Amino acid sequence: MAEILFYLFSTVSIGAVLAMILSRNPAYAALWLVLAFSSLGGLFGLLGAPFTAVVQIIVYAGAIMVLFLFVLMTIDVRAGLPREKRRLARAAAVGLALLLLAEIGLAARSLIVSPEAANAAAVKPAAIGRLLFEQYLYPFEITSLLIMAALVGAVVLVKKKDPA
Repeated sequence: MAEILFYLFSTVSIGAVLAMILSRNPAYAALWLVLAFSSLGGLFGLLGAPFTAVVQIIVYAGAIMVLFLFVLMTIDVRAGLPREKRRLARAAAVGLALLLLAEIGLAARSLIVSPEAANAAAVKPAAIGRLLFEQYLYPFEITSLLIMAALVGAVVLVKKKDPA
């Protein structure tokens, strides 16, 4: 049964991510991303990490996607970016992608260096909180600042200048 659910959640997750990437409407893309986050929560539940599964669904599929939809509704994304801002947006996207890849690499390296800490964190919510606020406080805060900067940058890049 678990194997069938694994393949089901994996297929739904991959399909939802592909649909999100290929979707032209940003609101639909955000909804596809909610489905991908929810299926990833199911995968975490199958891996024996119910806390991570619930956090994945509540935080990512709930709170963050509501924030994304709010930003999408407040800006006019149909008009697109002017030519001069496209270059800046591409450079910012490449920079943020490189920073995100570096962060993923550091996180993967820390899991390889101390796998017992990762195993403890995957099981007990108290251990997750302790690791997050004692050992990984700065990466956690830097990640939240990056997400906020990306949101503010997206709003600034697509905001129209007032002609008055």
